Amino acid sequence: MAKEKLHPSIEQFKQYVKAHPEIIKQVRSGKKKWQELYEEWYLLEDEAETSNPAADNHSKNEENTDKSNDWMTNVVGSLKNMDVDQMQGYIANMSQALAAIQGVISQFSGGGGTSKSGSSTGASQQKPNPFTFKKD
Repeated sequence: MAKEKLHPSIEQFKQYVKAHPEIIKQVRSGKKKWQELYEEWYLLEDEAETSNPAADNHSKNEENTDKSNDWMTNVVGSLKNMDVDQMQGYIANMSQALAAIQGVISQFSGGGGTSKSGSSTGASQQKPNPFTFKKD
């Protein structure tokens, strides 16, 4: 049987894979398929030839570590600079605002726990019935 001549782009992809053995490991471990890798390489051919996936992964890991360290540093710094009394005042104001909003909602919902006159004697104030019927 004569060996078929492959398309030039496939030959180039084979050379790329030989130069980057970590791609073969990805396929063997089941993380990627050859078709997916070929399509990615074909679409990003210029970038793929100039970049090294192993170096890219290493730099991405370092970048993620740096970002998480920066985030933690920011949080710890904010906690150190926080004024506890000021935060307590903010929380008290927020609590009062929420209570006022709840009062308004309860008034518009037609029931609620507070009466409109402001007295809380415990007895429910009922409007007199305008249609009174008496037995004869």
